[in-house]
Amino acid sequence: MIRAISIIRRENVDTDRIVDVITLDHGDRHRRRIVLNADGGTSFLLDLAKADVLEDGDAICLETGWLVEVKAASERLVEIRTDDPLELLTLAWHIGNRHVPAEITRDAIFIGYDHVLVDMLRGLGARVDIVERPFCPVRGAYHDHGVHSEHQHHGHAHG
Repeated sequence: MIRAISIIRRENVDTDRIVDVITLDHGDRHRRRIVLNADGGTSFLLDLAKADVLEDGDAICLETGWLVEVKAASERLVEIRTDDPLELLTLAWHIGNRHVPAEITRDAIFIGYDHVLVDMLRGLGARVDIVERPFCPVRGAYHDHGVHSEHQHHGHAHG
């Protein structure tokens, strides 16, 4: 089976090398090693050195040099809005306190559908709508951006 061992981020994708597209929801875009079947029938083993997030528009590089473009699938999401930016920030805090992945925009927060959270958010005064769209939540603070995945202060003396 053909292997794929790297991801090319959307801004560096050479569209002339794309041979197929794979549509994945948010959960399926966080991977390390799995057999995948692209929309057009290309089968391959994704075999990354470590788990990573495949973003909409990224490409998976096959060992042949060809690329499979990643498309974010539409998902059932909760769109959260308020008229007051401070209220939206407060709602973001409540969502984060529950460790729920969230996509944050200037005007709204999007989370995966959960009826319990919908009830909580409405109780807090949010305008809540159920929508279908791709989900691209904020990556965690310790996602590989030059920051170690363990808290850096553990070996330091506190005093």
